Amino acid sequence: MIKSLRTAAATLMTAVSALALAVLGPVWEASAGVLDVTCTPPSSQTTTYTPPLTVAPQTVTVSATAQYGPCVSLSNPALTSGSSTRTTLDPALSCLDLLSSGATTSTIVWNTGQTSTISVNYTATIVGAALVVTFTGTVTSGLFAGSSVVQVLTGPATDVLLCTLGLGTVPSSYTLASLEITSL
Repeated sequence: MIKSLRTAAATLMTAVSALALAVLGPVWEASAGVLDVTCTPPSSQTTTYTPPLTVAPQTVTVSATAQYGPCVSLSNPALTSGSSTRTTLDPALSCLDLLSSGATTSTIVWNTGQTSTISVNYTATIVGAALVVTFTGTVTSGLFAGSSVVQVLTGPATDVLLCTLGLGTVPSSYTLASLEITSL
């Protein structure tokens, strides 16, 4: 029964997050640059934690897979989607760390075969019942090198909230993604 309630809550929060993105639009300010590419929901990221995160730090393998699309690029009209996969081993990770900030690097492989390596800083917060992670940085190499990057992930915060209270674990997360890469 608890699992079905969690599943229902997660489904509801995903729908609420999607509606918020559709109604409110991106949560960042427009820049004065030229938009290289924008990707909107149903773009998404799935992250799994092995073993599941608990409130106590432990060694965890983190696997994140992002699927971008639909994407629109006026400078490269053939570019319509992309993906990114990253696996890391963290020696001391807990669900409390999901509400922190940090830096990361990843490579997006576009449907055209081109790649963009991005280096970003991120912050994570809970807004209402949604986990919102905002990434800002630059494309360090490949397609759109030198351009700025803003990505926002939004998903249900139910498992994270329960875990931080010591009432559950976080085996995975599913978030909707918005991505903008803009020439400066």
